[in-house]
Amino acid sequence: MAAPHLQQPSFLLATLKADCVNKPFAQRCHDLETVIEELPAKELHGIFPWLVESIFGSLDGIIVGWNLRCLQGRTNPNEYSVALDFLDPSGPMMKLVYKLQAEEYRYDFPVSYLPGPVKASIQEQVLPECSLYHNKVQFPSSGGLGLNLALNPFEYYMFYFAISLITQKNSPVTHHVSPSNSAYFILVDTYLKCFLPTEGSVLPPPSSNPGGAIPSPTPRSPAVPFSSYGMHHTSLLKRHIAHQPSVNADPASQEIWRSETLLQIFVEMWLHHYSLEMYQKMQSPHVKLEVLHYRLSISSKHHGSPAQSSYQALHAYQESFKPTEEHVLVVRLLVKHLHAFSNSLKPEPLSPSAHSHTASPLEEFKRLVVVIPRFVQEKLYIFLQHCFGHWPLDASFRAVLEMWLSYLQPWRYAPEKPPQSTEPLPRSVSDKWAAFIQENLLMYTKLFVGFLNRALRTDLVSPKNALMVFRVAKVFAQPNLAEMILKAPCHLPFYCDRCFLSAEHP
Repeated sequence: MAAPHLQQPSFLLATLKADCVNKPFAQRCHDLETVIEELPAKELHGIFPWLVESIFGSLDGIIVGWNLRCLQGRTNPNEYSVALDFLDPSGPMMKLVYKLQAEEYRYDFPVSYLPGPVKASIQEQVLPECSLYHNKVQFPSSGGLGLNLALNPFEYYMFYFAISLITQKNSPVTHHVSPSNSAYFILVDTYLKCFLPTEGSVLPPPSSNPGGAIPSPTPRSPAVPFSSYGMHHTSLLKRHIAHQPSVNADPASQEIWRSETLLQIFVEMWLHHYSLEMYQKMQSPHVKLEVLHYRLSISSKHHGSPAQSSYQALHAYQESFKPTEEHVLVVRLLVKHLHAFSNSLKPEPLSPSAHSHTASPLEEFKRLVVVIPRFVQEKLYIFLQHCFGHWPLDASFRAVLEMWLSYLQPWRYAPEKPPQSTEPLPRSVSDKWAAFIQENLLMYTKLFVGFLNRALRTDLVSPKNALMVFRVAKVFAQPNLAEMILKAPCHLPFYCDRCFLSAEHP
């Protein structure tokens, strides 16, 4: 299809919609690539929202789109290859994203389709602490309904991509579909490796203007006054890239905003499904994870009526959320990659002056992010707790179990290699992980007790169920791990499971 340079967006959109009915998939993608290459951003602007929805499906789940979750190379090799090439970080779709990004277009994303606690918080005019939402909430236009987020093209694309894992979970699924071999799973892995690389730097965006930089998002004035639970609006970066002057900023630094944005979107869309009350407590800078658990503990019989009332509030605000096995597998992929990303940080140079001259923006990002403890820990803990309490008592729980065990073992994803030994002895967990264990104590203790409670109610005659018990026992039996768990300082102002297991707490 030749790309007419003077087409109006409405005519172009009508033509592309007709092609969806009349042309095969590969031909449509080829034509879209031609259109993206030849037409200016002004004409492409009008088709972008439709194209994103036609790929990832509608937010209400009615339009399935390309059904990437069921698209596999084994069953549909041609469509699988074409889709991955089209959506690759250096492919036509990303070229369109950056083309529109350069012109600073904005697209509305309905707040009503955000995860329950975020939606409820914004609707109550309480701004989430995550910088992803700052300066983006817009009042509806005259006669319009609901609040919207005004997103730049990269944010809009990634919002749809990430949330399609949730909204499209009821889409038609063929038999013998392996989630880890789907086009969606492969794209998640590809985007993580591209925008959060463990080696090298983030690839510059493709540009039709050689040498031209794609500007990072500029700060925008808030359209509606919001309060916030945080003391200040925090970014993962010490100095938010979006607030750097685009003229003098290092081109490499300008692109770190994509890494931060991708990480925030994935965590917010995939792990942010729990009670409104819990969400509000998590936003408070004065509330620690342990206190959160105490206030909302299911074991209310140990704590009296206050915990009971909090438990009732938890269920009063709990949104209907049933994560699928595919959802859990994608979260595990994220956890494993973040461990590898954090552990790929180069050692600090001996000379401070050397650091200031040699540290790349990506290395600074790795150092400042402290990805796992700060940004993922709380949401992942609640996500796992929900799965432990609601997942069926069958072998499908293996997906949740392996995701939990992956989080507990960051040393598995460290670049260091175990020493060569002729004896197959278990590798001792280094003392350098003591800080991680201390920061994630409830992950090792409360969830361990949760697993034991599940195991007691599971048919262990089944080999698959028995294997899960073996897997947990093998992980916790690693030399030095139990000692570090028991030695971790206990600041919990209540009866904790670690103390229950060791019988050291009065």
